[in-house]
Amino acid sequence: MRIIPAVDVMDHKVVQLVGGVPGSQQIVMPDPVSVAGMWIDKGAEYLHLVDLDGAFGKEDNRAVFKRIIREFDVPAEIGGGIRDAAVIDDLVAAGADRVVLGTRAVKEPDWLEEMADRHPGRIVLSMDTKAGRIAVKGWQESAEITVEDMFRRIADMPLAAVLNTNVDVEGQRKGIDEAQARSFIKGCPCRVISSGGVTSEADARILSDAGAEGAVVGLALYTDVIRPWEWATPWKA
Repeated sequence: MRIIPAVDVMDHKVVQLVGGVPGSQQIVMPDPVSVAGMWIDKGAEYLHLVDLDGAFGKEDNRAVFKRIIREFDVPAEIGGGIRDAAVIDDLVAAGADRVVLGTRAVKEPDWLEEMADRHPGRIVLSMDTKAGRIAVKGWQESAEITVEDMFRRIADMPLAAVLNTNVDVEGQRKGIDEAQARSFIKGCPCRVISSGGVTSEADARILSDAGAEGAVVGLALYTDVIRPWEWATPWKA
């Protein structure tokens, strides 16, 4: 299982929010391109680029993400407020390895299926969970569809993976919720990328043992709580 550094961009800066709440940022770094390069220099083999402006309905950051893709020979997945087929086509054409779809994909599974068929193996469904419900619109609302119903809906779609961020532990540096992670991974019909609470190699190994294909890590990386480049197998668990 690979460890994937998150590069979350808001107001053209890299930030780390607690629980996705605007104004809660504990990390602010001015240059997303140099931050991406920093993780790659440390050996990261994959990047998770998040457009928080797009997620909150503001001007998107596609230009900087395209620059990161051009300048670094490391695959990246891009998400955050992507609700339009033309944007997905543009990102794939620009070299994005995967495109992460959230709010519209959850609310309109038929559209998600259309996008998955349009770009088989390139679409990641973001199923962020909060108190057992799927959280949408930048984690500000709960979706009407349940986790179990969404699993049934995506069972035959050619998705690359499902990204599950556990909002309840995201950004708190207190560790993962092992029971929630194992339950989600076991129930999901697709490969799972886990996120939220990874603060140690032990957390990463639990997720790997549970069957996750990757773990997106944010605040714990930026605050030096976790240093996967120093592990026996760097950036792997």
